[in-house]
Amino acid sequence: MRFPLVTLLLGFLLAGCASKPKVHQQGGGAFNPGEQKALLEQQMQEQAVWFRGDVRNQRVAWTEGLTLAQAIVAAQYTWSWDPRLITITRAGEVYSVNPRRLIRGQDNPLLEPGDIVEVRH
Repeated sequence: MRFPLVTLLLGFLLAGCASKPKVHQQGGGAFNPGEQKALLEQQMQEQAVWFRGDVRNQRVAWTEGLTLAQAIVAAQYTWSWDPRLITITRAGEVYSVNPRRLIRGQDNPLLEPGDIVEVRH
């Protein structure tokens, strides 16, 4: 007796698939709190500054004296317009930086290894 291909594929799909809730109940997924904490600790040990937002490079190597402006240039901000939002997350604390003050050179903080910088247009 020959089974149509559709029946065979349907059998495989029904036998081997787990629903999304079942996968999440089993602890699978890259966003559980333990994995996030481990990732953050690893990032801090790598002597780098990490970026989120409108940049090409999400990781910039940290060096002594690295400023926010230098790091944004190294991360390659991708928009033609000046950013509207810049934040630095350090040890769980979020600090806002006024983009206009940064551009004028009035507020250009030093970065530390493990800092996470978010730049949005």
